[in-house]
Amino acid sequence: MTADDLTGRSERELASRTGGSKPAVRRPAAGAPGAGRPVGVAGTALLTDHYELTMLRAALRSGAAGRRAVFEVFARHLPHGRRYGVVAGTGRLLDALEQFRFGTDELEFLREAGVADDATLRYLASYRFAGNIWGYAEGDCYFPGSPILVVEGTFAEACVLETLALSVLNHDCAIASAASRMVIAADGRPLIEMGSRRTHEYAAVASARAAYIAGFATTSNLRAGHAYGVPTGGTSAHSFTLVHDSERQAFEAQVQSLGAGTTLLVDTYDVAAAVRAAVEVAGPGLGAVRIDSGDLPVVARQVRSLLDSLGAERTRIVLTGDLDEYSIAALAATPVDGYGVGTSLVTGSGVPTAALVYKLVARAGGHRDGGAAGGNRETAGGNRETAGGNRGADGGNRGADGGNRGADGGNRGADGGNRGADGGNRGADGGNATLLPVAKRSVGKPGRGGRKWAARPRDGEFAVAELVMDSPPGPGDGRALLRELVRDGEIVGREPLDVARSRHRAALAELPAHALRLSRGYPAIPTVFEPQSE
Repeated sequence: MTADDLTGRSERELASRTGGSKPAVRRPAAGAPGAGRPVGVAGTALLTDHYELTMLRAALRSGAAGRRAVFEVFARHLPHGRRYGVVAGTGRLLDALEQFRFGTDELEFLREAGVADDATLRYLASYRFAGNIWGYAEGDCYFPGSPILVVEGTFAEACVLETLALSVLNHDCAIASAASRMVIAADGRPLIEMGSRRTHEYAAVASARAAYIAGFATTSNLRAGHAYGVPTGGTSAHSFTLVHDSERQAFEAQVQSLGAGTTLLVDTYDVAAAVRAAVEVAGPGLGAVRIDSGDLPVVARQVRSLLDSLGAERTRIVLTGDLDEYSIAALAATPVDGYGVGTSLVTGSGVPTAALVYKLVARAGGHRDGGAAGGNRETAGGNRETAGGNRGADGGNRGADGGNRGADGGNRGADGGNRGADGGNRGADGGNATLLPVAKRSVGKPGRGGRKWAARPRDGEFAVAELVMDSPPGPGDGRALLRELVRDGEIVGREPLDVARSRHRAALAELPAHALRLSRGYPAIPTVFEPQSE
């Protein structure tokens, strides 16, 4: 197959979209209108690493661009000491994929910058992802080696999605994983996400969404409320008190405007005096007071005692001020009613990326160097014996299928149809081409080839392993983890955010009790790999 066969756009059509051969591109000067167009407003095609178009350009030349390929997103390890990760960002990725188009401006830039030649520009001018994507559902947990996203299509159409997929998932999974630990530490007390002023403006929106999936009750970010329906809330800053002639005057203005159920900030000057003034102004029905500084456990106890003595027994206390999961856990015995978390949340509590990678694991046809990409069953991120030795609930017999799945993976169960080994009739290699496992052998970063599926078997109430296999899970393998997100280029996997939020609660409930500890430890369950076929 030639590059022209793949691109399907004539030189004349391309020229009409790009204004002819190497046009002079005029761009706004810095500070001029349009110079800093927000990332979230434009299309997503240029949220792409240059090297992806380097590969595309060369693959169009070699003919490999049309070769069927399977890429997977996974983490080689969890952050040091973490016991599980949380999947988030899938919905955002589907939205971004829908906007992954190369328009006139993008094509002009790529031509002028010398990034793309004519054949590559023709291909990009008509780019629409037409493949299939499966993934772990948002809110579910993942472990080392979990194939949380599987992208199947031609090499060309899947290759260029690497940076988009990783930038979304690495950020959102990191935030959700940290948020989940904070929710566990809060032990039922509501958490407010309030980190917008501590990160990039669009990262703040994504962080609020990810935190809500993991169990945060509200966010202070209005864009997250508008775009995703995350409940919003906000109190006031010290500047509001300082701009008034007295603290009491500030409280009166806020209560008159928002009602007695509002939350008043009481640590601008003297905390005890502020609490008394707050109750005098709002009455015993004052909604809440916020404390943002000082020795929080000591101050909170003093405030609780004072509120009770003033008849405001039902007034809540909210603590803020550089909290993370550890400081929240240390406040467990303190008489407070909620927490606000900012910096620690939007930075992943010290782990700002999930360290996910996007790797080619299978491709169609031809000769493959390097031998078998699979190997014997191994474990990642834990000792296999902790899973029960004989694979827990399924007793090692793999349930109803008896281990005899066949080359095409059976009926493909949860993956939605009888697609066979190649997953459909796509690309230059033909619908029946064999997918060969491929993997790099880099020192310290070895790969594991072959298209994978995953399930989570249980022994009674709790999960015992993350089972990663080379064929769809059978009835005895536990809960299937991959769900269909995109089918032949059409998005089919969108869902309400509250579904992901509920799923996360259920996913945590099936993990062993030690998974919820904040102390450093190994992954809560081991990842068990099956042999990969040649």
